[in-house]
Amino acid sequence: MAYSWPRDPNDIDPQVDGYDHQHFRHGNQCLSSHQVKLGFDELVEEINNKNPLCESVKEESLHFVVGAPNLGSKWQSIHGAHPRHLNEFSSQSPDISHFQYGKTSAIGFNPTVLPTHQITDEGDSWRNPREIYHSAEDPRFNTLTQSSTGLDKHNPQRQSGNEDHNCHRELKSSVLPHYSSYPMDSIHYRDNQESGGVSLIEPSLMSSKDPLLPGAWESTSLENVETVGCPIQIVEVPQGSSKSLASFCDKVRKIRESYSASDINSNSGKIWAITTVYPSQLFEGTKFRVNVSINAAPMLHLLPQANYLVKDLIAEILLLCANEQLFPNEYLLRVCGSEEFLQMDHCLGSHKIFQKSKSVFQLHLQKNRDAPGKFRRKSEDDHSLFLLNQLLEFTHIWKISRQCLSTVVKKYSFHVKQLLENQEDLEKKHLSSVFSSAPHPIQVFSQPVSSIYFWVLASNHPIPHSIQISEVSSISTCQNTHVNNIIEEVKNICRVLGCVETKQVSDAVKNLNLLQKGQPQNFHQKSETSKKGFMEKATAELSRAIYLLIEVYCSSFSTDFQPGHLPGGASSSHTGLHSHLSFTVCSLHNVPETWAHGYKAFSFSCWLTYAGKKLCQVKSCRSVPVTKSFFLLVNWNEIINFPLEIKSLPRESMLIIKVFGIDSATHSANLLAWTCLPLFPKEKSMMGSRLFSMTFQSEPPIEMIAPGIWDGSQPSPLTLQIDFPAAGWEYMKPDSEENRTDVEEPPRECLKHIARLSQKQTPLLLSGEKRRYLWFYRFYCDNENSSLPLVLGSAPGWDEGTVSEMHAILRRWTFSHPLEALGLLTSSFPDQDIREVAVQQLDRLLTGDVLECLPQLVQAVKFEWNLESPLVELLLRRSLQSIRVAHRLYWLLRDAQGEAFFQSWYQKLSAALQFCVGEALNDELSKEQKLVKLLGDIGEKVKSASDPQRRDVLKKEIGSLEEFFKDIKTCHLPLDPALCIKGIDRDACSYFTSNALPLKITFINADPMGENIGVIFKAGDDLRQDMLVLQIIQVMDNIWLQEGLNMQMIIYRCLSTGKAQGLIEMVPDAITLAKIHLHSGLIGPLKENTIKKWFSQHNHLKEDYEKALRNFFYSCAGWCVVTFILGVCDRHNDNIMLTKSGHMFHIDFGKFLGHAQTFGGIKRDRAPFIFTSEMEYFITEGGKNTQHFQDFVELCCRAYNIVRKHSQLILSLLEMILGSVDMKMLHAGLPELSGTEDLKYVYNNLRPQDTDLEATSHFTKKIKESLECFPVKLNNLIHTLAQMPAISLAKPTPQTLPQESYTLHKTRTIQRVTILGLSKTHSNLYLIEVTLSDKRKSLTQKSFEQFSRLHSQIQKQFPLLPLPEFPHWWHLPFTDSDHKRIRDLSHYVEQMLSGSYEVANSDCVLSFFLSEHMQPTLEDSQLVGPGEKYSDNNPKIQLLMTYEDSKLTILVKHMKNIHLPDGSAPSAHVEMYLLPHPSEVRKRKTKSVPKCTDPTYNEIVVYDEVLELQGHVLMLIVKSKTVFVGAINIQLCSVPLNEEKWYPLGNSII
Repeated sequence: MAYSWPRDPNDIDPQVDGYDHQHFRHGNQCLSSHQVKLGFDELVEEINNKNPLCESVKEESLHFVVGAPNLGSKWQSIHGAHPRHLNEFSSQSPDISHFQYGKTSAIGFNPTVLPTHQITDEGDSWRNPREIYHSAEDPRFNTLTQSSTGLDKHNPQRQSGNEDHNCHRELKSSVLPHYSSYPMDSIHYRDNQESGGVSLIEPSLMSSKDPLLPGAWESTSLENVETVGCPIQIVEVPQGSSKSLASFCDKVRKIRESYSASDINSNSGKIWAITTVYPSQLFEGTKFRVNVSINAAPMLHLLPQANYLVKDLIAEILLLCANEQLFPNEYLLRVCGSEEFLQMDHCLGSHKIFQKSKSVFQLHLQKNRDAPGKFRRKSEDDHSLFLLNQLLEFTHIWKISRQCLSTVVKKYSFHVKQLLENQEDLEKKHLSSVFSSAPHPIQVFSQPVSSIYFWVLASNHPIPHSIQISEVSSISTCQNTHVNNIIEEVKNICRVLGCVETKQVSDAVKNLNLLQKGQPQNFHQKSETSKKGFMEKATAELSRAIYLLIEVYCSSFSTDFQPGHLPGGASSSHTGLHSHLSFTVCSLHNVPETWAHGYKAFSFSCWLTYAGKKLCQVKSCRSVPVTKSFFLLVNWNEIINFPLEIKSLPRESMLIIKVFGIDSATHSANLLAWTCLPLFPKEKSMMGSRLFSMTFQSEPPIEMIAPGIWDGSQPSPLTLQIDFPAAGWEYMKPDSEENRTDVEEPPRECLKHIARLSQKQTPLLLSGEKRRYLWFYRFYCDNENSSLPLVLGSAPGWDEGTVSEMHAILRRWTFSHPLEALGLLTSSFPDQDIREVAVQQLDRLLTGDVLECLPQLVQAVKFEWNLESPLVELLLRRSLQSIRVAHRLYWLLRDAQGEAFFQSWYQKLSAALQFCVGEALNDELSKEQKLVKLLGDIGEKVKSASDPQRRDVLKKEIGSLEEFFKDIKTCHLPLDPALCIKGIDRDACSYFTSNALPLKITFINADPMGENIGVIFKAGDDLRQDMLVLQIIQVMDNIWLQEGLNMQMIIYRCLSTGKAQGLIEMVPDAITLAKIHLHSGLIGPLKENTIKKWFSQHNHLKEDYEKALRNFFYSCAGWCVVTFILGVCDRHNDNIMLTKSGHMFHIDFGKFLGHAQTFGGIKRDRAPFIFTSEMEYFITEGGKNTQHFQDFVELCCRAYNIVRKHSQLILSLLEMILGSVDMKMLHAGLPELSGTEDLKYVYNNLRPQDTDLEATSHFTKKIKESLECFPVKLNNLIHTLAQMPAISLAKPTPQTLPQESYTLHKTRTIQRVTILGLSKTHSNLYLIEVTLSDKRKSLTQKSFEQFSRLHSQIQKQFPLLPLPEFPHWWHLPFTDSDHKRIRDLSHYVEQMLSGSYEVANSDCVLSFFLSEHMQPTLEDSQLVGPGEKYSDNNPKIQLLMTYEDSKLTILVKHMKNIHLPDGSAPSAHVEMYLLPHPSEVRKRKTKSVPKCTDPTYNEIVVYDEVLELQGHVLMLIVKSKTVFVGAINIQLCSVPLNEEKWYPLGNSII
């Protein structure tokens, strides 16, 4: 990466004053940048676990190592024994401010230094003489500009790791510096045998043994410390103390400001219908049946064209309704039953609701002003402030109370004041006593008490014994109390700040404690300053340490406060820029007591990662036990040096730090906690002292490591302190240049190989060798032979040169479709520039397309570098433009907050979303949230109740929902914001008896023109996987629609609303296949005619039956394709549903990607997908129309090949949820999608590398495998038997069976039956007119005997129900019997139809009156769109031939009307011979299809080395075993290539 630090032209050469900077290089910084490879093929070799980097310290570096601390003494150097501070020069020290680090690179160096109030030369300038920089970026961080650490200005040990052996020698030639501010007399240094370091001991500092001797204090930095002029103030910061959060808030505010509330285009407040690109292939010449309702006007029935604009339709409606000229722009068309409006400038066919075939579309015309947008933002929303701490107050991000801290700080200041006042009183009394006992009168003069005190000490006047013993003793006792109170308040301050206790605080408290415990006489003999003066300076040092702690805490964590000022000012400097990555791991604060007792010591390790790859690892040199002062902590104070130059690291590098506990019994290292952080946030390296919260959660996969995985800026019980250098690096974007001179134009075969490699669609499925090959020929890749994610994902690394070339490719690439860029947002591409280009492409998508991939975009937020990323901006902007996007995004974010990681990011993004959308939508979302909570409470109570009480509990709890609607009037459904509900249908609510006991809730539609809305509330099951599967299926269906193929797919809505809970849309009039099987008895699943019989019972008219057959034909094919591609498992008759209109669909997607359930080690799912013989029986009308099976196979293969063309989109959507390679847990937390193998499973099913012919052959084999799989029926039988006890297996009486389909019949099917008279053609038959509930009429003929048999059948089927009396023959008179019989039969039928609902809608009654429509034929209706139809019965064979690169490929598709000589069905196969042939016989043979007159093959036959087609003949022979069936010779030169063609079969071989 390019990181720079521009050099000041005025800087002098560092060698001028004799400083050799090479002497100050740390021993661990021994590797140059050219020795380190950061590519994916050659990663940096990991540091040896047994001999980490610190081994180099043993021989090369001067290193202070602390001995084991004394746990018996509370204040005995809890941070370890440290050397005396030798980093302050006297005023005579040479000016070294101009020294610099040698020559800069060609790129240069960009200075990034912590801001300061004032810069002095008191820092660590004696160590590495470098330039001192001045900056004033943010006054809140001025106190952190310490030499190399923010908190440890007085901690030379933390910086000594960078010292060279020559530093002591250089020091001798320098002016003697001032010494440290701490009483170091009691601290002893010793050699560390482990590190081999030498002790640095100054003899003059070791002469005194008394820690309170004046000589030891005279040279301390307390003399340079200002006393506290005013107490520490805590200031409220509404925008948060974190600069990153404040910046995010500002960015969100600017996004919201760009969409003013007064802009009607972006802020209509209405829910617009979803539109797509107009599917011209789907609606060629199509007209819609539209009913338009208008207030106080009759309903209009229109037939507009599919390409009719909505505004033109409105204009036409207005012309039909009014005589005067009206303005169409003042009106809107709303979909009845919802609050969804059609978009004015789009055609009808572009709206998704019109792309699903319906008989009639119900619309309502209304004025625009009568339909105000209820979710429109108001002007007040534009003036609201985005204060993140207010929006997130309930998420506990702000865990520190400003008031609490202020209270403790005030108490601390009060006790400090009392201490100093008492000390002054003590000294005044002492002086008064001295003056009164003096031999000569002493003149009183106006000088400070401390000055007078100096004079008294110098005069050697004796002190009265009474003063020393009595008065001084009492005041001294009071002083001790105040000191103890101060220490206690300091402890409380640290406790409020997460129990963080820095070294400055510990040392300052220790100094104050030792000072108070000193003997007065010793103090008087050697001190030249009053004790009050020392007290003032000690408390000043303590106040400064507290201030620094609060400042660092506020800069590290997200708080709503910060310290108001710096007591006494601050001085700081830095040691210059380190070329290698280096920092100090200081302390682990607030260690749990269980750890202290369970582990004898603690260690840590540091990892550098990038894009899910490990760059380097460094482990701690030593294990350190727990120490105790205020709280338990582990003090490492260990300098970590990575053998990597900072400028060679990728911009998006992550640092991971793990803490291990050494078990006392096993001596093994157990991972206890971890944290991670970006090395270059805001494109600058970390600087100064920082605190990071650590998490106890299990370690995530390395592929998930990103800045948002764990928010270290949120306080947690465990805190890690790290000191970074005060000078850092700033990223500079490299120039992106392409060098295409070293690669010659590849041959044609190479380009073909590139195209074949690109069929992998995702770099995760490419081997390392194939990636290198693709990258080598990257200049010849474009959107025709490859994809951008594949090319960029093949890059060998992320070094500066490679990234520059990647950016160059990015600039010249032309995207074929915006969704191609979706693959650039996976975790494999952390580069911010690449992700920005991807977002720019996705911004071109229509709202419907954004909704389609919104779950993946929410997941992609995890791998953004910060919340100000272009992707976050895209989501917020689209939410401001569309209520649908905002509503869906809210629930996706709410659900994502339940994940183990990334919670903080999603909480902040959710807060930003709520700020943007305004008060009206927020109020609605709040109501929806309350509704979901109510449903969850009801579900829990129903679950906890016993079986007999559950129904009563549900009825009782439904009352809470009724009260809810009384209070709020209306509420929108979380499933769809366009659906508004106003109440609940109590009688239609129930629960299912499955394990999760889901609730079935029916809501009353707020629109009187709409039907009630049924939903399922499910708690205990994770619905996110169902959401993913249904989303991918919806994507496939949209692809088909754009290709002009309506597969009649029913895809219900599903929404996860929280952890293991969610809502599912109920499809009206749907019934499970298991219940249909139950209608046929115990062996219903094994019968062939079960499905056909059920559809016949519910579709008595020929028109309805044909429509149901057509819908089943298409929907069954569609679900065969999608369940095969996604590997949906656990398929049985309980999760396959049918509607009486013929639509089939699947439910419950808990198992997919081939993760089949097993029983006794045997997979229960044996078939590739569910297509049983009973389904084929229905499609082929019981075998009467076997050619329909061929049409079904053709439809499946066509749909399969259409989806295959969009394999990259399908795989990208899955990969964005999958995230990375070899993960044990999915990034989104889905167990079924757990690694690259699962992605490869879908890839293998899509087979993008195959031609359409190969894919057609492959899928045909899968259809035959499914059709012949008997275990599927056996599995269905097992599920049916499991349900039989609840349905009363022993006696399935007719009264109970129709109850299974009550939901399918809200009204009676037959409204009226009229006997018109006797038939003119048959005198014994009555002509009957049947009127159905939808006003359609039909005619049928029945005899009196048939009526009599019907009555007998009804009596047997319903013995317990009252039936009308049948008019038998003995009731007839001798004259006018025909007229009387007609009248009596009419009366009988009328009573029967108006009587019991079960009788009127029974199968026998419906079949009796509609029997003439029970024999439909599909000869006149075509199921598979345009195609060639044959009316003759001659045998034929269908072939498709291709010829390319001397290879002849023949696809043998179908045959029709083939028979054996005796007329029976043959078991035919096809033999082919290519003539003329060389030495060998070119014979090819297909498999045989048993006992079929219209067999399907879809087998591929290939002939290689066919140099030309001219002169070749294909001889084709059809046989049944050895019996000849038919043959044909085909001249290949006249064959239409790449086209399907039927060839007639002759009765002899030519």
